[in-house]
Amino acid sequence: MNVAKLSTKPPSGMRDFLPEDLARRQYVIDVVRAIYSRHGFVPLETPTIENLSTLLGKYGEEGDQLLYRVLHRRDNLTRALAAEPSQATLSDEGLRYDLTVPLARVVAQYELPKFFKRYQIQPVWRADRPGKGRFREFYQCDVDITGTQSLIAEAEVCGAVAEVLHTLGFKDFKIRLNHRQLLRSMMLTAGIDLTHEAAALVAVDKLDKIGDGGVREELAARGIPGESANILMELILMAEADALFGIPFTRGPSGPKAGLTIIGKRITDPAGIAAIAELDQLVDLLGATPAGPHVSLSLDLARGLGYYTGAIFEIAVPDLNGSLGGGGRYDNLVGMFGKKQVPAVGFSLGLERILVVMEERGMFPALSSGPQLLLCWMGVSPAAVLGVAGKLRAQGLKVEVFPEDAKLGKQLQYADSPGVKAPLAGILGEEELAAGELTLKHLGTGEQTRVRIDAAGPEALRMLAP
Repeated sequence: MNVAKLSTKPPSGMRDFLPEDLARRQYVIDVVRAIYSRHGFVPLETPTIENLSTLLGKYGEEGDQLLYRVLHRRDNLTRALAAEPSQATLSDEGLRYDLTVPLARVVAQYELPKFFKRYQIQPVWRADRPGKGRFREFYQCDVDITGTQSLIAEAEVCGAVAEVLHTLGFKDFKIRLNHRQLLRSMMLTAGIDLTHEAAALVAVDKLDKIGDGGVREELAARGIPGESANILMELILMAEADALFGIPFTRGPSGPKAGLTIIGKRITDPAGIAAIAELDQLVDLLGATPAGPHVSLSLDLARGLGYYTGAIFEIAVPDLNGSLGGGGRYDNLVGMFGKKQVPAVGFSLGLERILVVMEERGMFPALSSGPQLLLCWMGVSPAAVLGVAGKLRAQGLKVEVFPEDAKLGKQLQYADSPGVKAPLAGILGEEELAAGELTLKHLGTGEQTRVRIDAAGPEALRMLAP
Protein backbone atom coordinates (compact mmCIF):
# COMPACT_ATOMS: atom_id res chain seq x y z
CA MET A 1 0.00 0.00 0.00
CA ASN A 2 1.34 3.39 -0.97
CA VAL A 3 1.38 5.84 1.90
CA ALA A 4 1.31 9.52 1.00
CA LYS A 5 4.39 11.38 2.16
CA LEU A 6 3.55 13.79 4.95
CA SER A 7 4.63 17.38 4.45
CA THR A 8 7.17 18.56 6.99
CA LYS A 9 6.46 22.23 6.36
CA PRO A 10 4.54 24.20 9.01
CA PRO A 11 1.20 25.76 7.96
CA SER A 12 1.38 28.82 5.74
CA GLY A 13 2.25 31.93 7.72
CA MET A 14 3.64 29.90 10.63
CA ARG A 15 7.31 29.12 11.24
CA ASP A 16 9.73 26.87 13.07
CA PHE A 17 12.43 28.69 15.03
CA LEU A 18 15.80 26.96 15.04
CA PRO A 19 18.40 27.72 17.74
CA GLU A 20 20.07 30.50 15.71
CA ASP A 21 16.67 32.11 15.10
CA LEU A 22 15.83 31.97 18.78
CA ALA A 23 19.14 33.54 19.73
CA ARG A 24 18.30 36.59 17.59
CA ARG A 25 14.71 36.71 18.84
CA GLN A 26 15.82 36.51 22.46
CA TYR A 27 18.39 39.25 21.90
CA VAL A 28 15.67 41.65 20.69
CA ILE A 29 13.19 40.60 23.40
CA ASP A 30 15.82 41.12 26.10
CA VAL A 31 16.44 44.67 24.84
CA VAL A 32 12.71 45.41 24.68
CA ARG A 33 12.03 44.01 28.15
CA ALA A 34 14.96 45.86 29.75
CA ILE A 35 14.00 49.25 28.29
CA TYR A 36 10.28 48.91 28.94
CA SER A 37 11.06 47.96 32.56
CA ARG A 38 13.40 50.94 32.86
CA HIS A 39 10.50 53.19 31.85
CA GLY A 40 8.38 51.85 34.69
CA PHE A 41 6.22 49.38 32.76
CA VAL A 42 5.35 46.11 34.51
CA PRO A 43 4.83 42.74 32.76
CA LEU A 44 1.45 41.20 31.94
CA GLU A 45 0.37 38.04 30.10
CA THR A 46 -3.13 37.07 28.95
CA PRO A 47 -4.58 33.79 27.59
CA THR A 48 -4.03 32.61 24.04
CA ILE A 49 -7.79 32.04 23.67
CA GLU A 50 -10.33 34.78 24.37
CA ASN A 51 -14.12 34.74 24.21
CA LEU A 52 -15.39 35.90 20.83
CA SER A 53 -17.57 38.39 22.68
CA THR A 54 -14.31 39.98 23.86
CA LEU A 55 -12.77 40.11 20.40
CA LEU A 56 -15.59 40.84 17.94
CA GLY A 57 -16.51 44.42 17.13
CA LYS A 58 -13.21 45.90 18.32
CA TYR A 59 -11.07 45.75 15.17
CA GLY A 60 -13.47 46.81 12.43
CA GLU A 61 -15.18 44.61 9.86
CA GLU A 62 -11.93 43.54 8.19
CA GLY A 63 -10.33 42.66 11.51
CA ASP A 64 -13.28 40.50 12.51
CA GLN A 65 -12.79 38.49 9.31
CA LEU A 66 -9.16 37.80 10.22
CA LEU A 67 -9.94 36.24 13.60
CA TYR A 68 -9.01 32.60 14.10
CA ARG A 69 -12.10 31.03 15.63
CA VAL A 70 -11.90 27.96 17.90
CA LEU A 71 -14.56 25.29 17.35
CA HIS A 72 -16.71 24.00 20.16
CA ARG A 73 -15.47 20.72 21.59
CA ARG A 74 -17.04 17.31 22.17
CA ASP A 75 -20.80 17.32 22.89
CA ASN A 76 -21.13 21.04 22.23
CA LEU A 77 -19.66 20.60 18.75
CA THR A 78 -21.86 17.56 18.07
CA ARG A 79 -24.99 19.52 19.01
CA ALA A 80 -23.93 22.51 16.92
CA LEU A 81 -23.31 20.30 13.87
CA ALA A 82 -26.65 18.52 14.34
CA ALA A 83 -28.48 21.85 14.22
CA GLU A 84 -28.05 24.30 11.37
CA PRO A 85 -24.29 24.97 11.64
CA SER A 86 -22.99 28.45 10.98
CA GLN A 87 -19.90 30.43 11.85
CA ALA A 88 -21.79 31.94 14.78
CA THR A 89 -23.04 28.62 16.23
CA LEU A 90 -19.87 26.58 15.79
CA SER A 91 -17.60 28.79 17.87
CA ASP A 92 -17.67 31.14 20.84
CA GLU A 93 -13.89 31.51 21.32
CA GLY A 94 -10.98 32.76 19.21
CA LEU A 95 -7.22 33.14 19.22
CA ARG A 96 -5.85 36.44 20.51
CA TYR A 97 -5.80 38.99 17.65
CA ASP A 98 -3.74 41.66 19.44
CA LEU A 99 -2.64 42.54 22.97
CA THR A 100 -4.65 45.73 23.38
CA VAL A 101 -8.17 44.32 23.63
CA PRO A 102 -7.08 41.69 26.21
CA LEU A 103 -5.47 44.52 28.21
CA ALA A 104 -8.75 46.44 28.15
CA ARG A 105 -10.56 43.35 29.45
CA VAL A 106 -7.99 42.95 32.24
CA VAL A 107 -8.29 46.61 33.28
CA ALA A 108 -12.07 46.20 33.49
CA GLN A 109 -11.75 42.92 35.44
CA TYR A 110 -9.23 43.75 38.19
CA GLU A 111 -8.43 46.47 40.70
CA LEU A 112 -5.24 47.88 39.22
CA PRO A 113 -3.23 51.05 39.92
CA LYS A 114 -4.95 54.19 38.68
CA PHE A 115 -2.13 54.75 36.20
CA PHE A 116 -1.42 51.20 35.04
CA LYS A 117 1.76 50.95 32.95
CA ARG A 118 2.19 47.49 31.48
CA TYR A 119 4.30 45.81 28.85
CA GLN A 120 3.34 42.54 27.18
CA ILE A 121 5.38 40.36 24.81
CA GLN A 122 3.29 37.50 23.44
CA PRO A 123 2.21 35.95 20.12
CA VAL A 124 -1.00 36.89 18.32
CA TRP A 125 -2.77 35.25 15.39
CA ARG A 126 -4.41 36.68 12.28
CA ALA A 127 -5.77 34.83 9.25
CA ASP A 128 -3.96 37.27 6.97
CA ARG A 129 -2.19 36.75 3.66
CA PRO A 130 1.48 35.97 4.42
CA GLY A 131 4.18 38.16 2.88
CA LYS A 132 7.54 39.72 3.67
CA GLY A 133 7.50 40.48 7.38
CA ARG A 134 3.80 39.45 7.52
CA PHE A 135 2.88 36.19 9.21
CA ARG A 136 -0.23 34.56 10.64
CA GLU A 137 1.45 33.94 13.97
CA PHE A 138 3.70 36.69 15.23
CA TYR A 139 4.85 38.39 18.40
CA GLN A 140 3.91 41.86 19.51
CA CYS A 141 5.83 43.89 22.09
CA ASP A 142 3.35 46.32 23.64
CA VAL A 143 3.57 49.19 26.10
CA ASP A 144 0.40 50.86 27.35
CA ILE A 145 -0.65 53.37 29.98
CA THR A 146 -4.22 53.41 31.25
CA GLY A 147 -6.04 55.84 33.52
CA THR A 148 -4.93 59.22 32.16
CA GLN A 149 -5.71 61.58 29.29
CA SER A 150 -2.43 63.44 29.80
CA LEU A 151 -0.26 63.65 26.69
CA ILE A 152 2.66 62.66 28.89
CA ALA A 153 1.38 59.12 28.38
CA GLU A 154 1.74 59.43 24.58
CA ALA A 155 5.23 60.86 25.02
CA GLU A 156 6.20 58.05 27.40
CA VAL A 157 5.18 55.18 25.10
CA CYS A 158 6.73 56.84 22.03
CA GLY A 159 9.91 57.59 23.95
CA ALA A 160 10.22 54.00 25.18
CA VAL A 161 9.75 52.62 21.66
CA ALA A 162 12.29 55.05 20.21
CA GLU A 163 14.84 54.04 22.86
CA VAL A 164 14.31 50.37 21.98
CA LEU A 165 14.97 51.09 18.29
CA HIS A 166 18.05 53.20 19.08
CA THR A 167 19.47 50.45 21.27
CA LEU A 168 18.91 47.85 18.53
CA GLY A 169 20.82 50.06 16.08
CA PHE A 170 18.03 51.75 14.09
CA LYS A 171 18.85 55.33 13.11
CA ASP A 172 16.67 56.03 10.06
CA PHE A 173 13.19 55.30 11.41
CA LYS A 174 10.31 57.76 11.43
CA ILE A 175 7.50 58.04 13.93
CA ARG A 176 4.57 58.98 11.74
CA LEU A 177 2.04 61.04 13.70
CA ASN A 178 -1.61 61.86 13.12
CA HIS A 179 -4.90 62.22 15.02
CA ARG A 180 -8.17 60.40 14.44
CA GLN A 181 -10.26 63.51 15.11
CA LEU A 182 -8.20 65.51 12.63
CA LEU A 183 -8.80 62.84 9.99
CA ARG A 184 -12.53 63.11 10.63
CA SER A 185 -12.36 66.89 10.37
CA MET A 186 -10.53 66.68 7.03
CA MET A 187 -13.30 64.41 5.74
CA LEU A 188 -15.94 66.90 6.87
CA THR A 189 -14.01 69.71 5.17
CA ALA A 190 -13.89 67.61 2.00
CA GLY A 191 -17.66 67.06 2.16
CA ILE A 192 -17.42 63.32 2.80
CA ASP A 193 -20.40 61.94 4.68
CA LEU A 194 -19.29 60.27 7.90
CA THR A 195 -21.19 57.14 6.90
CA HIS A 196 -18.24 56.65 4.52
CA GLU A 197 -15.65 57.36 7.21
CA ALA A 198 -14.51 53.76 7.75
CA ALA A 199 -14.23 53.11 4.01
CA ALA A 200 -12.30 56.35 3.47
CA LEU A 201 -9.90 55.52 6.30
CA VAL A 202 -9.08 52.15 4.75
CA ALA A 203 -8.30 53.80 1.41
CA VAL A 204 -6.28 56.71 2.83
CA ASP A 205 -4.20 54.35 4.99
CA LYS A 206 -2.84 52.77 1.78
CA LEU A 207 -1.23 55.97 0.46
CA ASP A 208 2.33 54.76 1.10
CA LYS A 209 1.55 51.53 -0.79
CA ILE A 210 -0.58 52.58 -3.78
CA GLY A 211 0.22 56.29 -4.11
CA ASP A 212 -1.97 59.35 -4.59
CA GLY A 213 -3.70 58.10 -7.74
CA GLY A 214 -4.38 54.68 -6.28
CA VAL A 215 -6.05 56.18 -3.24
CA ARG A 216 -8.27 58.41 -5.39
CA GLU A 217 -9.34 55.35 -7.42
CA GLU A 218 -10.12 53.38 -4.27
CA LEU A 219 -12.08 56.27 -2.77
CA ALA A 220 -14.16 56.40 -5.95
CA ALA A 221 -14.69 52.63 -5.83
CA ARG A 222 -15.96 53.02 -2.26
CA GLY A 223 -18.63 55.50 -3.36
CA ILE A 224 -16.91 58.77 -2.46
CA PRO A 225 -17.45 61.56 -5.05
CA GLY A 226 -14.39 62.59 -7.02
CA GLU A 227 -14.52 66.24 -5.92
CA SER A 228 -14.56 65.22 -2.25
CA ALA A 229 -11.73 62.75 -2.84
CA ASN A 230 -9.66 65.47 -4.52
CA ILE A 231 -10.15 67.89 -1.61
CA LEU A 232 -9.27 65.21 0.95
CA MET A 233 -6.07 64.27 -0.88
CA GLU A 234 -5.14 67.94 -1.27
CA LEU A 235 -5.49 68.43 2.49
CA ILE A 236 -3.39 65.37 3.24
CA LEU A 237 -0.59 66.12 0.81
CA MET A 238 -0.29 69.88 1.39
CA ALA A 239 0.47 69.37 5.07
CA GLU A 240 2.71 66.28 4.96
CA ALA A 241 5.82 67.02 6.98
CA ASP A 242 8.27 65.73 4.38
CA ALA A 243 8.82 63.00 1.83
CA LEU A 244 8.35 59.56 3.36
CA PHE A 245 11.20 57.47 1.95
CA GLY A 246 10.78 58.52 -1.63
CA ILE A 247 7.02 59.08 -1.83
CA PRO A 248 6.86 62.42 -3.67
CA PHE A 249 5.02 64.64 -1.19
CA THR A 250 6.78 67.61 -2.77
CA ARG A 251 4.13 70.08 -1.65
CA GLY A 252 4.80 69.40 2.02
CA PRO A 253 6.59 71.82 4.35
CA SER A 254 9.51 70.99 6.59
CA GLY A 255 8.74 69.68 10.06
CA PRO A 256 5.55 68.63 11.86
CA LYS A 257 4.91 72.09 13.33
CA ALA A 258 4.84 73.68 9.89
CA GLY A 259 2.44 71.00 8.66
CA LEU A 260 0.10 71.62 11.57
CA THR A 261 0.11 75.36 10.83
CA ILE A 262 -0.88 74.74 7.22
CA ILE A 263 -3.67 72.26 7.93
CA GLY A 264 -4.90 74.52 10.73
CA LYS A 265 -5.79 77.17 8.16
CA ARG A 266 -8.26 74.79 6.48
CA ILE A 267 -9.93 73.15 9.49
CA THR A 268 -12.85 74.97 11.08
CA ASP A 269 -14.78 72.51 13.25
CA PRO A 270 -13.99 72.56 16.99
CA ALA A 271 -12.93 68.88 17.21
CA GLY A 272 -10.39 69.33 14.44
CA ILE A 273 -9.00 72.53 15.94
CA ALA A 274 -8.64 70.77 19.31
CA ALA A 275 -6.86 67.85 17.64
CA ILE A 276 -4.35 70.19 15.97
CA ALA A 277 -3.66 71.90 19.31
CA GLU A 278 -3.17 68.49 20.92
CA LEU A 279 -0.74 67.38 18.23
CA ASP A 280 1.17 70.66 18.55
CA GLN A 281 1.58 70.09 22.29
CA LEU A 282 2.52 66.43 21.74
CA VAL A 283 5.28 67.37 19.29
CA ASP A 284 6.76 69.62 21.99
CA LEU A 285 6.61 66.81 24.57
CA LEU A 286 8.15 64.29 22.18
CA GLY A 287 11.05 66.69 21.71
CA ALA A 288 12.05 65.93 25.30
CA THR A 289 12.25 62.16 24.58
CA PRO A 290 14.34 59.95 22.27
CA ALA A 291 11.40 60.05 19.84
CA GLY A 292 11.73 63.77 19.12
CA PRO A 293 14.14 63.74 16.15
CA HIS A 294 12.12 61.07 14.38
CA VAL A 295 8.62 62.62 14.46
CA SER A 296 6.95 63.19 11.09
CA LEU A 297 3.44 64.56 10.54
CA SER A 298 1.65 62.04 8.30
CA LEU A 299 -1.95 63.03 7.66
CA ASP A 300 -2.59 59.90 5.59
CA LEU A 301 -1.95 57.71 8.63
CA ALA A 302 -5.26 56.17 9.70
CA ARG A 303 -4.43 52.99 11.68
CA GLY A 304 -7.23 50.68 10.56
CA LEU A 305 -8.25 49.36 13.98
CA GLY A 306 -11.59 50.78 15.00
CA TYR A 307 -10.86 51.55 18.65
CA TYR A 308 -8.52 54.56 18.24
CA THR A 309 -9.91 57.90 19.42
CA GLY A 310 -7.03 60.40 19.48
CA ALA A 311 -3.38 60.66 18.48
CA ILE A 312 -2.11 57.73 16.41
CA PHE A 313 1.45 56.82 15.46
CA GLU A 314 3.38 54.33 13.39
CA ILE A 315 7.04 53.38 12.86
CA ALA A 316 8.34 53.41 9.28
CA VAL A 317 11.74 52.43 7.87
CA PRO A 318 12.79 52.82 4.23
CA ASP A 319 13.42 49.16 3.40
CA LEU A 320 10.13 47.68 4.65
CA ASN A 321 6.79 47.95 2.89
CA GLY A 322 4.80 48.25 6.08
CA SER A 323 5.44 49.41 9.60
CA LEU A 324 7.64 48.16 12.42
CA GLY A 325 4.82 48.99 14.83
CA GLY A 326 2.13 51.45 15.71
CA GLY A 327 -0.37 52.57 18.27
CA GLY A 328 -2.40 55.44 19.58
CA ARG A 329 -4.97 56.58 22.10
CA TYR A 330 -8.08 54.47 22.70
CA ASP A 331 -10.18 56.10 25.42
CA ASN A 332 -13.41 54.14 24.87
CA LEU A 333 -12.19 50.55 24.65
CA VAL A 334 -12.05 49.65 28.36
CA GLY A 335 -15.57 51.01 28.79
CA MET A 336 -16.88 48.31 26.44
CA PHE A 337 -16.12 45.76 29.17
CA GLY A 338 -17.39 47.63 32.23
CA LYS A 339 -19.42 50.52 33.56
CA LYS A 340 -16.59 53.03 33.71
CA GLN A 341 -14.57 54.64 30.94
CA VAL A 342 -10.82 54.39 31.38
CA PRO A 343 -8.60 56.44 29.04
CA ALA A 344 -5.62 54.61 27.58
CA VAL A 345 -2.78 54.88 25.08
CA GLY A 346 -0.32 52.33 23.77
CA PHE A 347 2.35 51.43 21.25
CA SER A 348 3.04 48.00 19.77
CA LEU A 349 6.28 46.86 18.12
CA GLY A 350 6.16 43.94 15.68
CA LEU A 351 8.96 41.57 16.64
CA GLU A 352 8.98 39.65 13.34
CA ARG A 353 9.37 42.76 11.19
CA ILE A 354 12.16 44.10 13.39
CA LEU A 355 13.96 40.76 12.98
CA VAL A 356 13.49 40.76 9.20
CA VAL A 357 14.99 44.24 8.80
CA MET A 358 17.82 43.62 11.26
CA GLU A 359 18.81 40.39 9.52
CA GLU A 360 18.74 41.97 6.06
CA ARG A 361 20.84 44.89 7.29
CA GLY A 362 23.30 42.71 9.24
CA MET A 363 22.51 44.54 12.49
CA PHE A 364 22.86 41.62 14.90
CA PRO A 365 25.97 41.30 17.07
CA ALA A 366 27.76 37.95 17.22
CA LEU A 367 25.31 35.63 18.97
CA SER A 368 25.73 32.03 20.00
CA SER A 369 22.92 29.60 20.70
CA GLY A 370 25.24 26.64 21.21
CA PRO A 371 27.56 25.57 24.02
CA GLN A 372 30.69 27.42 25.03
CA LEU A 373 32.52 24.16 25.55
CA LEU A 374 32.18 20.66 24.15
CA LEU A 375 33.42 18.09 26.66
CA CYS A 376 35.35 15.40 24.78
CA TRP A 377 36.41 12.19 26.50
CA MET A 378 38.51 9.08 25.94
CA GLY A 379 39.15 6.07 28.14
CA VAL A 380 37.05 7.27 31.06
CA SER A 381 33.60 6.21 32.24
CA PRO A 382 30.46 8.08 31.12
CA ALA A 383 29.63 8.68 34.79
CA ALA A 384 32.98 10.43 35.31
CA VAL A 385 32.36 12.60 32.24
CA LEU A 386 28.93 13.65 33.49
CA GLY A 387 30.40 14.47 36.88
CA VAL A 388 33.03 16.75 35.34
CA ALA A 389 30.36 18.38 33.15
CA GLY A 390 28.33 19.18 36.24
CA LYS A 391 31.33 20.85 37.91
CA LEU A 392 32.00 22.97 34.80
CA ARG A 393 28.36 24.05 34.56
CA ALA A 394 28.40 25.02 38.23
CA GLN A 395 31.25 27.42 37.34
CA GLY A 396 29.03 29.24 34.83
CA LEU A 397 29.94 27.51 31.57
CA LYS A 398 27.48 26.30 28.91
CA VAL A 399 28.66 22.73 28.39
CA GLU A 400 27.63 19.99 25.96
CA VAL A 401 28.90 16.43 26.47
CA PHE A 402 29.81 14.41 23.38
CA PRO A 403 27.44 11.46 23.88
CA GLU A 404 29.34 8.60 22.20
CA ASP A 405 32.67 6.82 22.61
CA ALA A 406 34.58 8.10 19.55
CA LYS A 407 38.04 9.17 18.42
CA LEU A 408 39.10 12.63 19.55
CA GLY A 409 39.28 13.92 15.98
CA LYS A 410 35.65 13.03 15.38
CA GLN A 411 34.62 14.78 18.57
CA LEU A 412 36.55 17.94 17.69
CA GLN A 413 35.07 17.91 14.20
CA TYR A 414 31.58 17.80 15.72
CA ALA A 415 32.40 20.78 17.95
CA ASP A 416 32.88 22.92 14.82
CA SER A 417 29.80 21.63 12.96
CA PRO A 418 26.86 23.91 12.04
CA GLY A 419 24.40 24.34 14.88
CA VAL A 420 27.08 23.57 17.49
CA LYS A 421 30.08 25.85 16.85
CA ALA A 422 31.51 25.42 20.32
CA PRO A 423 34.55 27.72 20.53
CA LEU A 424 36.22 25.59 23.21
CA ALA A 425 36.83 21.89 23.66
CA GLY A 426 37.45 20.37 27.05
CA ILE A 427 39.47 17.17 26.66
CA LEU A 428 39.19 14.59 29.45
CA GLY A 429 41.34 11.46 29.32
CA GLU A 430 42.54 8.97 31.92
CA GLU A 431 45.61 11.07 32.73
CA GLU A 432 43.61 14.30 33.18
CA LEU A 433 40.95 12.61 35.30
CA ALA A 434 43.53 11.01 37.60
CA ALA A 435 45.16 14.42 38.17
CA GLY A 436 41.80 16.23 38.58
CA GLU A 437 42.59 18.32 35.52
CA LEU A 438 41.15 19.17 32.12
CA THR A 439 42.78 20.22 28.84
CA LEU A 440 41.17 23.32 27.34
CA LYS A 441 41.59 23.92 23.60
CA HIS A 442 40.43 27.02 21.74
CA LEU A 443 39.25 25.73 18.37
CA GLY A 444 39.70 29.09 16.66
CA THR A 445 43.17 30.16 17.79
CA GLY A 446 44.57 26.74 18.66
CA GLU A 447 45.53 27.92 22.17
CA GLN A 448 45.70 24.97 24.54
CA THR A 449 46.23 24.75 28.30
CA ARG A 450 45.75 22.26 31.09
CA VAL A 451 44.03 23.42 34.29
CA ARG A 452 42.47 22.00 37.39
CA ILE A 453 38.83 21.08 36.89
CA ASP A 454 37.74 23.27 39.80
CA ALA A 455 39.45 26.28 38.13
CA ALA A 456 38.50 25.50 34.52
CA GLY A 457 35.54 27.92 34.43
CA PRO A 458 37.48 31.17 34.95
CA GLU A 459 40.23 30.03 32.59
CA ALA A 460 37.73 29.07 29.90
CA LEU A 461 36.02 32.47 30.19
CA ARG A 462 39.43 34.15 29.85
CA MET A 463 40.09 32.21 26.64
CA LEU A 464 36.64 33.19 25.32
CA ALA A 465 37.12 36.90 26.02
CA PRO A 466 37.47 39.00 22.84
